Amino acid sequence: MDELRMTPPVRLSRAALDALPATAAKPTYARQDLRCGIVHIGVGNFHRAHQAWYLHRLMNEGAAHDWAIIGAGVRPGDAVMREKLLAQDCLTTLIELRPDGSSAEICGSMIDFLPVEPDNAALIAQMANPAIRIVSLTVTEGGYFVNPSNGQFDANHPDIAHDAANPAQPRTAFGAIVAALGQRRSAGRGPFTVQSCDNLRGNGAVTRETVVGLAQLSDPDLADWIARHCTFPNSMVDCIVPATGPAEIAAARSFGLDDAAPVTHENFRQWVIEDAFCAGRPDWDRVGVTFSDRVHDYEAMKIRILNAGHQVLANAGELLGLLTIADCMADTRVSAFWRKVELEEIVPHVADVPDMTAPDYVHLIERRFSNPAIRDTTRRVAFDGSSRHTGFVLPILRDALLANAPLDGLALVEALWARMCFGTREDGSLIEPNDPAWDVLQSSAQAARAQPVAWLQQGHIYGTLKDNERFAAAFDRWLRMIWEDGTASTLEAYVNGG
Repeated sequence: MDELRMTPPVRLSRAALDALPATAAKPTYARQDLRCGIVHIGVGNFHRAHQAWYLHRLMNEGAAHDWAIIGAGVRPGDAVMREKLLAQDCLTTLIELRPDGSSAEICGSMIDFLPVEPDNAALIAQMANPAIRIVSLTVTEGGYFVNPSNGQFDANHPDIAHDAANPAQPRTAFGAIVAALGQRRSAGRGPFTVQSCDNLRGNGAVTRETVVGLAQLSDPDLADWIARHCTFPNSMVDCIVPATGPAEIAAARSFGLDDAAPVTHENFRQWVIEDAFCAGRPDWDRVGVTFSDRVHDYEAMKIRILNAGHQVLANAGELLGLLTIADCMADTRVSAFWRKVELEEIVPHVADVPDMTAPDYVHLIERRFSNPAIRDTTRRVAFDGSSRHTGFVLPILRDALLANAPLDGLALVEALWARMCFGTREDGSLIEPNDPAWDVLQSSAQAARAQPVAWLQQGHIYGTLKDNERFAAAFDRWLRMIWEDGTASTLEAYVNGG
């Protein structure tokens, strides 16, 4: 590596592929011969380290060359990623971070990135192209227009109301999908599969409800056609992918690569999908994807143990000033708290899957979270708690109440979130806004300092949970203890049975 440090890094581009240093594995396929088959909306780090990588790996085997990805976005911020990726011909440096070292490869399965436009005209036109057989999405757990209080499609959301009134000029990804499917139906081109790749329980079913529900508002006949002909496979996706910053760009440069948007990731991936693709699919099973009719069991294990487990750690870590998830696991107070909640309060509500028991999965996640090479920040994991707690933690809490099972630790997780949203750490430093609804959360957290029940009065988050005496009493006790004794002492009290 000393030689590389003295040599200027090579700017990533298709023309420079042959000149790139041997420190990074390169695509073995000719990218100029690839043809599009997938539009992906929401080209973040996770997509590039996961779905795009599985396709890249298949292309390296000489297959799926007619399934290349065209990137897309519907938010103004997506234009920034578009500019970075187009400048390097949509190539991405993927850096695998292992506890004992790292390695790099160049992923080339994406071949273009559509303009990001207010009316999504280019996106609609591309999805209407019959060459596109899958439209996939990573738009975050909170991007599916689901009312968190009842889990149903939110037809009253302002963006949905806009798209229903202006179906030819939609704001949302789902409005664009409906418009493109309308064009395909009119032209006799047939449907495409809509594939969610977000960490959402029943992500395919939720996507179907949103797409069909939106279509129903403006064109009931089109909605019926979509319901009959399109497929929305449920899936479980898994790979820890930190955000990209100066350290990640420097990591790429250490491999001799000048990449404006490299991606680092752990040395673990998993993808379990229902085999329900109305217009065909790549042979992803050849490169490690599991096709199964038990996706719900796999996703319940992952969402409850990993994703909810992230929320168990993140707010405690923020309050104690622990910068990364690995730092949280290295702190014996936090890791002991995490382990007890996982094994005693989450595992009882998780079914085993083929080749993996729920307790074994906890131990696997413990190893993954403890990887010091993964600089996954507590701030990133704590982001958008209003979506992540409602999606990951509260369903377990409801199951615990129904089963009259232990829930003290889950109530403490919610109390830690309430304390974090107050906006200061234990050392008095400020926590910057970290949720789309931060102002509302902070107002509730401030009121809850004196009256903890004020936090639970957020009906859009807690629904009827606020009326459950067992949960409310445990929450009240923990939040008062956090304020009186501090986070660390409260964690220790829980671990010691207090």
